[in-house]
Amino acid sequence: MDSSFVLFLGRRSLEVALFVSAPVLLTCAVVGVVVTLFQAVTSIRDMSLTVVPKLLAVGFVSLLFGGWMLDTMLQFVVEIFGYIQNVGH
Repeated sequence: MDSSFVLFLGRRSLEVALFVSAPVLLTCAVVGVVVTLFQAVTSIRDMSLTVVPKLLAVGFVSLLFGGWMLDTMLQFVVEIFGYIQNVGH
């Protein structure tokens, strides 16, 4: 195992983390902007108004993309275990 392989594993880990978290993060950002615009237009300053829509949106996105997220993570784990298996040879 050389330094280029370690850098590859680090890069691959960050890519998988970014891809898996992207749907939830993008949903939070979009819902946050929409709720903030709604609050600016209506002059409502209730903190629960920002939290509840985000929770509902994240729950919906998790149900929608959960299978894909799990599949991506399992493929990554199988890939890592394959690398671990080949280290001893």
